[in-house]
Amino acid sequence: MARKKIIVACGGAVATSTVAADAVRDLCKANGIDADVQQMRIIEIEGNLAGVDLVITTMRIKPTWSTPYVNGMAFLTGINKEATEEKILNILKK
Repeated sequence: MARKKIIVACGGAVATSTVAADAVRDLCKANGIDADVQQMRIIEIEGNLAGVDLVITTMRIKPTWSTPYVNGMAFLTGINKEATEEKILNILKK
């Protein structure tokens, strides 16, 4: 499986995206997925979509791009975390 490029974004690219990015890295490692997880601010996503396999944000947004998107709030709240992880894995294993 080719290396997957994942963007994890929040408002400031510091606190919440760090928690979510660490969780995504752990999820990928546990499932044998080679992943390049990049953190950034939500306003930076559109300019960095080249070659990206998945975008995850810790804020609710309406994507304006065709790259697969998952809301990652579950990594902060713990609510529906397993379902969110399953969505992520389904996208990355395609």
